[in-house]
Amino acid sequence: MARPSAWRRRVAALRGNLLPALPALLFLLVFFVTPVAQILRGGFEGAGGAIGLGQFARIMHTPVYAKVLWTTFWISLLTAALSVVLGYPVAYLLSRLGSRARQRWLLWIMLPFWTSYLVKTYAWMLLLSKSGVLSTLALGLGLVSNTSGVVPSLTGVLIGMVHGMLPLAVMTMLPIMRGISDQLVQAAQTLGADRAMGFFTIFLPLSAPSAAAAGLLVFITSLGFFIVPSLLGTPHQTMIAQLVISSVLELFDLHFAGALATVLLLCALVVFVVYDKLVGLSSLSGEAPQHSRRVRGGRAMPLLIGAGRLAGRLPGSARGREADAAGPLKAICAVLVAALVLPVFAVIPVAFTRSAFVAFPPKLFSLKWFVKFLTSEVWQSALIRSFEVGLSTAALALLLGFGATLALARLAPRWTKPLFAFFIAPLIVPRIVIAVGLLYLLADVHLVGTNLGLIVGHTVLALPYVVVTLAAAFRAFDWQLDDAARILGASAPARLRTVLLPLLLTSLGAAFLFAFIVSFDDLTIAIFVSGGIKTTLPKQMWDSIQLAVTPTLAAAATSLVVLIALLVSIFSLFKRQSR
Repeated sequence: MARPSAWRRRVAALRGNLLPALPALLFLLVFFVTPVAQILRGGFEGAGGAIGLGQFARIMHTPVYAKVLWTTFWISLLTAALSVVLGYPVAYLLSRLGSRARQRWLLWIMLPFWTSYLVKTYAWMLLLSKSGVLSTLALGLGLVSNTSGVVPSLTGVLIGMVHGMLPLAVMTMLPIMRGISDQLVQAAQTLGADRAMGFFTIFLPLSAPSAAAAGLLVFITSLGFFIVPSLLGTPHQTMIAQLVISSVLELFDLHFAGALATVLLLCALVVFVVYDKLVGLSSLSGEAPQHSRRVRGGRAMPLLIGAGRLAGRLPGSARGREADAAGPLKAICAVLVAALVLPVFAVIPVAFTRSAFVAFPPKLFSLKWFVKFLTSEVWQSALIRSFEVGLSTAALALLLGFGATLALARLAPRWTKPLFAFFIAPLIVPRIVIAVGLLYLLADVHLVGTNLGLIVGHTVLALPYVVVTLAAAFRAFDWQLDDAARILGASAPARLRTVLLPLLLTSLGAAFLFAFIVSFDDLTIAIFVSGGIKTTLPKQMWDSIQLAVTPTLAAAATSLVVLIALLVSIFSLFKRQSR
């Protein structure tokens, strides 16, 4: 009799703890799982509706599609490798700094991370084009006699993509590196190893999963890129996401677009599984993975020892003080962070030019392009719609995400991992796949070309960011305070209102900002779901930038940079207050 009673109590407890997550679960089932399933089905459908592999055979047997697939993987692989190699020293330095110094560095890294890809790509067009800043300087200084600029080219695409992905690589590696104790390297040095040997044989093997995780995340994110290769590359750098957009918007071939999206989705799933095996999904919320604590150099240890001995012979690297090595490392990292930030600010002077066209140096000073941007009916409508959709998305994502993370905090560990994976799955699946799937679904219910359709699509993208942000906050929450209020007779709603919400207020504010930025910056969902009618600011910029690079675009980009800088500053303030 005792066993059924205990079983019923466990089922009742599971049901009660799972209840807050139900709205988020239902939302993702309808607006994420269903569209992705439709993509899978559409990819296997032929023109007559017959099920088969004809679309995939078309991809594999048409040389141009096979070449685009290869180009996509190659560019994504190069982007991942460069982002990890360049981001590793930055993440290493940040992991060894104190909290306040680390936050100051992160503030500068977060700014380009959250700045719109359109703005960053526009900035690189201004810097690297034939009439851009670098070409003008090179000609003016007599360094070259003639130049065609760096863009469009593969080099331009890689510069733009690595610039966009480097902050993601740094922030993926950082939590794992912070979990590696300094005492391990100090113990090796006590046993006779020099500083270089300690790094190569202790720190590097333990931090290898973080580099692998960063590489995988950057690779999978790069697979869905279309803004950078479209604007900074030639037709030789066409990527698969561009083909998906072309199939839907120009050829109206949804089945073929579904097959292309399915290929991307399968790649994403493979990377998703590998990431979980290597690092663990919990690392996405800032938790140091258990895997890294048992990782050792293994068969690579002789090579690492050799590298340590080689590095130990470099001047000043053998027995020098830690502070001696920190100077050059800080200098290298400062150059990298400056390379991240300065291009974002390059658009600002152009916005104040008096000329009717973009040229360097700009003829200062005029505000007429800001006036044109703010008074134009088209731009004004797009700006207002972006704010409306962004604020609504942030509110909805926060509501759903709070319930989801509350349930994750209360459920047993065996339920937490699959649920967490489900909630952050839209973060892993390429946006282009979600966007095409939503186009299928929302067209059936007549929500394409509506603000509601945009809010739904953006909430799918923003919900994982809210869950990741609040999961970290709930992990640090002292549940004894909630228990004390319950013992004193407070009901669940009263504890939520007087204990939980006030103590999590700063994290809730940060999650709201994250969701707003994700929505405000999104272009992919807007291209497919806006229907060309309900244009958002990024969509309007995308339409304009393909016609001409004008000072009005610079004014719009500058306004976005100022807004993102303001939001990142507020986010940093929230983070400082939450500690």
